[in-house]
Amino acid sequence: MSQSLVIIPTYNEKENIENVIRIVFGLSEPFHVLVVEDNSPDGTAAIVKSLIPEFRGRLFIEERKGKLGLGTAYIHGFKWGLQRGYEHIIEMDADLSHNPADLPRLLNACRNGADVAVGSRYITGVNVVNWPMGRVLMSYYASAYVRLITRMKVRDTTAGFVCYKRKVLETINLDKIRFVGYAFQIEMKYSAWKLGFRIEEVPIIFTDRTEGTSKMNKRIFREAVLGVLTLRWRGLTGRIKPAIKT
Repeated sequence: MSQSLVIIPTYNEKENIENVIRIVFGLSEPFHVLVVEDNSPDGTAAIVKSLIPEFRGRLFIEERKGKLGLGTAYIHGFKWGLQRGYEHIIEMDADLSHNPADLPRLLNACRNGADVAVGSRYITGVNVVNWPMGRVLMSYYASAYVRLITRMKVRDTTAGFVCYKRKVLETINLDKIRFVGYAFQIEMKYSAWKLGFRIEEVPIIFTDRTEGTSKMNKRIFREAVLGVLTLRWRGLTGRIKPAIKT
């Protein structure tokens, strides 16, 4: 059995999902893939299910009843992976904005000392393709804002291409993670950092989707801006505590 699981949340990703799955399974590293599917009306789930016989034992799908948010999709996937004994669990978008060829680099960072490996757009400058300048600036300065408020030394705090060691996800109290959009990504990194885990940034090139529709909206951005203040307060008041193992 593979020790590494890639979680791909989906909502209306019929244009991309088969391609990304085939690319992951074409890598030399024997990754497993879990698709967390939020009842896409475009038939994404049917495409994934059609591929399961070809990739039996490596490709899995968890279907949910509706569009419940990115954060809850990843929490669902984290718990699924922990229950099945995976040692490394990786977040990745379905739209190929994250290059699957970078998966082994994230995994190797965790194998070589990192507890959390972040596929970073900003650790070696600004490595973003096909975004309008306004969105690049918004994302870049949002991460700078997060660093200023939280004091966390991570340059790409909103990155969604992340590898976690099992022990990190076991230690973070996943039931206490409260945010669902970009703030979820910040909250996970901040929680890992406050609990003493080592975060390493791995430089990647982020390429905006060419198929399908972006899920970014003003509500998600507002949650991230205000959520950072909440996270800082929780950190200062000692409210970020390890999960109690039963």
